Amino acid sequence: MKKIYTFLSITLLLALFSCKTETSKNKTNTAIKKYTVEALTTSIGWTAYKTSEKKPVSGKFNKVEITKQNSGSTVLEALNGLEFKIPVNSIFSKNKDRDAKLVNIFFGNMKDTKEITGVITTNNKNSGSVKLKMNGITQELPITYIIDNQMATINATMNLDNWQAQAAIAALNTACKDLHKGTDGISKTWSQVTINIATYLKAN
Repeated sequence: MKKIYTFLSITLLLALFSCKTETSKNKTNTAIKKYTVEALTTSIGWTAYKTSEKKPVSGKFNKVEITKQNSGSTVLEALNGLEFKIPVNSIFSKNKDRDAKLVNIFFGNMKDTKEITGVITTNNKNSGSVKLKMNGITQELPITYIIDNQMATINATMNLDNWQAQAAIAALNTACKDLHKGTDGISKTWSQVTINIATYLKAN
């Protein structure tokens, strides 16, 4: 009888230990991840347009700085309230002459010419806005986005008139008069710019 009690006691202890171990594993497996945006895994592309036929000219900014970092249990939480800064001299379009004109003539005809700043707001799972400051003016820029695991792709279309950039556009068009002529002989630089951002968030 004593052996039976001893065997039952050992069995009970093993069962309790197994339950505790399983519970501990479950707690580890259900730990909440924290997501943060990394500047090094973020790319900012743009497409501007010239000529009456609206011919696209694409490029990117080689540098973005995260000035206020958030962490969240979801990608959207991490993006919400994120503040960033883009140095305009990091612009890159695979054409040094064009880049110099964009920095010195286009942005050079604006106020606060060194950088563009913004704050992201995520309204829901598909759309939000950026409070974007450029030319000394802050305006809301509507955005849409797609979240795929740790990757966020953000799209927007800017109307530069909302940032009172008409003088900057006119100066750039004058400097690029022949380059911006279409088949109709008219030189035109559009105020519309398409923005495409891709960022791979870090998960802790």
